[in-house]
Amino acid sequence: MSRIKTAVILAAGKGERLQPFTYTRPKPLIPILNRPFISYILDNIIACGIEKIVLVVHYLKEKVIDYVKKEYGNKANIVFVDQGEPLGTGHAVKVLENMLSELFLLIYGDVYVDREVLRKVLSQAEEHENALVGVPVENPWDYGVLIVKDELLKGIVEKPEKGKEPSNIINAGIYALTTEIFSFLKKTRISPRGEIELTDAITELAKKNEVKVIFIECSAWFELGKVWDILELNKIMLDKIRESKIEGIVEENVSIRGKVIIEKNTIIRSGTYIEGPVFIGENCSIGPNSYIRPYTVLGNHVKIGASCEIKASTIMDYTHIPHLSYVGDSIIGEHVNFGAGTITANLRLDDKTVKVTLKGKRVDTKRRKLGAFVGDYVKTGINVSLMPGVKIGPYTWIAPGLVIYEDLPPYSFVKPVNKRGYIVEKLVIKND
Repeated sequence: MSRIKTAVILAAGKGERLQPFTYTRPKPLIPILNRPFISYILDNIIACGIEKIVLVVHYLKEKVIDYVKKEYGNKANIVFVDQGEPLGTGHAVKVLENMLSELFLLIYGDVYVDREVLRKVLSQAEEHENALVGVPVENPWDYGVLIVKDELLKGIVEKPEKGKEPSNIINAGIYALTTEIFSFLKKTRISPRGEIELTDAITELAKKNEVKVIFIECSAWFELGKVWDILELNKIMLDKIRESKIEGIVEENVSIRGKVIIEKNTIIRSGTYIEGPVFIGENCSIGPNSYIRPYTVLGNHVKIGASCEIKASTIMDYTHIPHLSYVGDSIIGEHVNFGAGTITANLRLDDKTVKVTLKGKRVDTKRRKLGAFVGDYVKTGINVSLMPGVKIGPYTWIAPGLVIYEDLPPYSFVKPVNKRGYIVEKLVIKND
């Protein structure tokens, strides 16, 4: 049994790189295999024998608190702390100074590791006290890169210039820390980003005391950082399915291949073809004559109608794709309604990799096939086409027949102009 009895989860951020889905939900509640992401973190921490969990929240905190209290109120001692003005990871830890009095586990709320890996971390951390996890990756310049000597931390370089990174070992966002970290946080200056950086405090700690680097395999770690990571993490979870489980109704002339989960009160109508791994939630209606391809995740109360094809996509609760649509390598939010013939294009005409705009910058996803990201409560008219990498903000309406090449902000009404293009206006929804 580990002597680390307290875990801290940092879950206060806005998750801007996960827009349009974080406009309407906080990052910890992004669904992965039909469960909020934070549930995987909590399950693993509780299974490792942690007695107390401190959850630092802020953005849309009521939604996080309500979910955690409902699902975990009887499973663990969980304390919620509002970070207040979000001033960085160091600030998020600093506000806990009066709550922590012993060695504690700290994990970022957008990081997933296997349960056995977490047990390994806890076991090694209690021997060395101050420790952090390092992961080898192919693109270290996108992260905080560790300077390591004899398995001890010598420094952390945040997002170095490509080709000038000191190693390929990055900071995984998992730590074991003693309360002496607070004395270093008090001395930490505001960074150029205007934040108190936890990594700056840990770098200073490493100059005075040993900070052990615990190495884990890259395949055991995942960060839910960018919007297309939702697809990647769902793929990882689907690959963990060991056997099929079919609890719904499957009509005659349905073909099911591979590992497939179909939950209660779902009906798969005649002529439908499903290739696993696939997850289909409760109270769904699929078909007739639909094609559900591998690595698709459908939430609860989803309707996939006649002659639709869904490929390697995530479709959230209460969304309707009624007929004659193709959705490929895309993420579709909750309560979305596609008009007949709505298509998500997932391959560029020039066959180049798809770029997505994140926080105002164009980012190469390195993915040759990637579709659209459609926020909650979006409606499309018939024969709408969404080009690769496009993001549609929640509560947006798109008039029939349009081809959307650029991101659309929330609450937009997109309508044609002279049959040659379209304009975007503010959408005002009146509640009767």
